[in-house]
Amino acid sequence: MGAKTALLAFAEGDIRPALLGATRSERAETEALVRQVHPGYAVASAEDGTLWDCVYPPDDVTYATALAGAELFCDRRLVLDRPSELPEHLLKAGAGRRIIMHAMHSVVDWLAFAVWEDGALVRSLSLSPDGGIQENIGEPYDFELPYWAGEHPVGRVPGWPNQDPYPLPFHPLELGEDALHALFGFVIEGAPDPGHIDTAGLHLHGFRVTDPSGREQAERAAMYAEARRTMGPPRIFRMGPDGTMQEVSFDSL
Repeated sequence: MGAKTALLAFAEGDIRPALLGATRSERAETEALVRQVHPGYAVASAEDGTLWDCVYPPDDVTYATALAGAELFCDRRLVLDRPSELPEHLLKAGAGRRIIMHAMHSVVDWLAFAVWEDGALVRSLSLSPDGGIQENIGEPYDFELPYWAGEHPVGRVPGWPNQDPYPLPFHPLELGEDALHALFGFVIEGAPDPGHIDTAGLHLHGFRVTDPSGREQAERAAMYAEARRTMGPPRIFRMGPDGTMQEVSFDSL
């Protein structure tokens, strides 16, 4: 799986009708909303995109749209490992409406999603195989129930050696796609449904949003450097004559 998302939305109830009927939003209005969710940050225009290719933007980039009945942001800084810790200014921005967060990252099999109704958190789930269940607040939605009931176990990958049992009762990204479908009306991977949002046709305004002090950028660079330092050397596998995956050395390439 290669799915990644970083979505935060404010909606008057179900966001899917607003996304289905989306028209091109006004850039000035959308920029004002971006400044509201990133107070104190420098905001400049960037290249526009669509929901299809901007659902997980690069660092310091926000994509957004302001629609009738909904505001949608694609921004990695607006999604959290623990959604319940959503900052107060974002709760205020969504006051009186439904707030929806959805985040996936395929590299670490991480999923987080959450829903607030009129400021009250009603459901939050965040989990990954390495981190376990970081947050599980509220009653599961109907689309979750088969996963918790053990109907989607993670099987072994054919040919791979020394596989430990998967540490979760289901794959987070599989549930993540169902959560994305239920909460936003589209999927990243899998066959599209005739009723899905036309993500390629949903226009988003692009903005470069940066910390003017440079502190956030410096902390991020240090975090990336530390991750590279602690990361082990890459391992390469090839299919062997017996159909199993076998590790090979760089010298043999």
